[in-house]
Amino acid sequence: MTGPAADPTETAHAGVKRWRRLRRAFALASLVLLTVPAAAQTPTADAAFEWHQPAQPLSGALTALAVRTGLLLGVDAEVVRGKRAPALQGRYTAREALLQLLEGSGLEAVRGASGGYALRVAAQRPPGPKPQAEAPAAGGALSEVTVTGGRDIGTVTEGTGSYTTDGAIGTATRLELSLRETPQSVSVLTRERLDDQGLSQISDVLRQTPGLSFVQSGNAGTDANAVYSRGFEVENYQVDGIPQAGTWLLQTGDLAFYDRVEVVRGATGLLNGVGTPAATVNLVRKRPGNALQASASFSAGTWNRQRAELDIGGPVTADGRVRARVVAAVQDGDSWIERHHENKRLFYGIVEADLTRTTRLSAGFELQRHDNDGVARAGLPLFFSDGTEADYGRSRSAAARWAHSYQDQRQYFAALDHRFDSGWAVHAAFNRSRRAYDDVIGYALRGYMNRATGAGLGLWTHRWNAVPVQNAFDLYASGPFELFGRRHALVLGYNASRTHSDAPLYAGWNVAGFDPWLANFNSWTGDLPAQPHQPVTGRQDTSTRQTGAYATVRLRPTDALSVIVGARASDWKDVTRSFPSQSTATFTTRSEKGVVTPYAGVVFDLDKHWSAYASYTSIFKPQASKDRSGTYLDPLEGHAYEAGVKGAFYNDRLNLSAAVFQVKQDNLAVRLDNEFAPDGSAAYRAAKGTTTRGHEFEIAGELLPGWQVGGGFAHSVARDAAGQRLNTQVPKNLLKLFTSYRIAGIGNGLTVGGGLNWQSDTYSTGLGPSGHARFTQQAFTTLDLMARYPINKHLAVSVALNNVFDTRYRTSTSSSFYGAPRHLLVTLRGTY
Repeated sequence: MTGPAADPTETAHAGVKRWRRLRRAFALASLVLLTVPAAAQTPTADAAFEWHQPAQPLSGALTALAVRTGLLLGVDAEVVRGKRAPALQGRYTAREALLQLLEGSGLEAVRGASGGYALRVAAQRPPGPKPQAEAPAAGGALSEVTVTGGRDIGTVTEGTGSYTTDGAIGTATRLELSLRETPQSVSVLTRERLDDQGLSQISDVLRQTPGLSFVQSGNAGTDANAVYSRGFEVENYQVDGIPQAGTWLLQTGDLAFYDRVEVVRGATGLLNGVGTPAATVNLVRKRPGNALQASASFSAGTWNRQRAELDIGGPVTADGRVRARVVAAVQDGDSWIERHHENKRLFYGIVEADLTRTTRLSAGFELQRHDNDGVARAGLPLFFSDGTEADYGRSRSAAARWAHSYQDQRQYFAALDHRFDSGWAVHAAFNRSRRAYDDVIGYALRGYMNRATGAGLGLWTHRWNAVPVQNAFDLYASGPFELFGRRHALVLGYNASRTHSDAPLYAGWNVAGFDPWLANFNSWTGDLPAQPHQPVTGRQDTSTRQTGAYATVRLRPTDALSVIVGARASDWKDVTRSFPSQSTATFTTRSEKGVVTPYAGVVFDLDKHWSAYASYTSIFKPQASKDRSGTYLDPLEGHAYEAGVKGAFYNDRLNLSAAVFQVKQDNLAVRLDNEFAPDGSAAYRAAKGTTTRGHEFEIAGELLPGWQVGGGFAHSVARDAAGQRLNTQVPKNLLKLFTSYRIAGIGNGLTVGGGLNWQSDTYSTGLGPSGHARFTQQAFTTLDLMARYPINKHLAVSVALNNVFDTRYRTSTSSSFYGAPRHLLVTLRGTY
């Protein structure tokens, strides 16, 4: 659904209540900070660790050292800025590893009275043996320093020039694991990849993600579009690890604020509580760095598209303890589809402050406004009134000129991070999301057109608007512990969310006195019939609460073997109250209490490059789908299994993976053709014993210096207990590949690249005037090209040409909505 552009002023009383809730949340966080055991014992000085750590920025390498060993490090950000650490391979104690990382950096480690180390510029020494870490300075005094090891320092993809990451990814289990160490299929779309392909919308990046299929039924901003993974719709979206209400990110989300997009394919109920076995999409926000950086860009392209971005960040105070970043963008343009016009205004701001050398507070705000005019929830009918397949031009629109979707999405967020000397850390985060939307619906998918006269088509009309608000809180502690002489890791967490919406009800699809029929679609301009008045017929109040506590432990029986086990206990409650103007109010309450979601995974290192893994988790998801009688279907339940191999090469600059999976489910919602529930919504049946099987392959990273690649192949088929294929509108097979290469010998270095997307055929049945027709979209391939040239060290120009061969294809098998024809985008970017 979509909703009001209205921006109602919230009362002072409501603000006070929100402040009290926020204060209580952070009081709880502070309590945990004080009570988490200094827990994990600090390892002995001679404890040795097996290291497979790639060359990387020195700050990130020191972070990994501190997190894994519990070693206390004091580091001035200015001292390590711009320095890189060599790869660390082999078995070393914490102290030995520190010396290896500092090799060639010009820095030395000075041991303090507490047993920790401070780093400083090494004094000039005569030639001789390599220096060892020194004893405490006179008096044991150390200069003022900032502790490294803060959360996610080592997992920033911006500026790396890579299509993969060697940092920690916690989206699957909340453990800080590399891609190779995570026992599930994970894709990371880095900032470098996003910029190379000119991807600015979240829907764009999901089209490029291996294993994901984008089924677009209407224009951007509508609720009719969906993304599928492993044959099922993706419904779990997160920002910085906090689940978001609904799918607004898919509908209108922009990428200007984000460093990367992480996609975990398969079920992730351990952290989400509820969800399908499809995938979880996590967007990770940009953060301010320790040095001033700024960029500005302007893009122009086909269909009058124009976009401007500004991004400035860095230290606010002289000592660098307070840092900030601001991102702003505007976008305006038309579409290949007639009458469609969109405008976006974006703003993001974040401030980070080091309250102490081990505690960081961050807070920020983001705003995304998306105005979409001439918008349709679907394309035109696939068949004419005589039952033959219709053929429209790609630019023909089903939308009335007055149809629109206006959305205003705001997020207020804050986080508190504290790291203990023992290596344990606590993270507490709060996120308030407020989405005001107003959708006026009018699209010509009613009836079937007579190909000779143009008559027979009518408009479906409706209106949706509301201001849903979600408050979400996430708290977890993580760190190492010793058991049987081995070092392991543990995460304990709790999260909660409440989403509330109070929306007006409208007359809906059939408005009294309104004639929806078009006289002749062939000459239709979208103006007539005029927008009908949608009378308010009542209101509906919906409140959804979800809470859950979870724990995950990574056991290391041997250096080569990791065993990950965890569980989550969830409570879920949904209360819907409807107040029709002309009938009796209704109240519906659905709830689940104490639902346990187990998780298990094992990873075994075959050698220094390859690992084998297997994982299992259960599936639980309450459903909003109804049967013919209007009764909600029972919750979706099932089990997901996955096994595969992963490889990491060139110090983790290249990652490969191959996986097989199986999903078994009960109560899967399957739509009944041409049948409806009493409220007019589509009717579904609960399919028992459904099974999905498939396999995936992925590659991401650097094949050779300057040569980046990202892509993969995925195959999946879902069948019911009788062997009947389900979700046939989703392709069985997907192939996605993009690569770029920097030719250093041409001027200042020319980067060229290209990619292809191929998918197998898809189809839908139960269509056409007879209700029995089938439409098939045959397999198709699209090719994209790009080039980037740095005019000087501060200015670069890039060109992206998409759908080079102007392939003609439909993006849905339920209506005639075409994919974008050939189009060009030129971007000029300045950096400082």
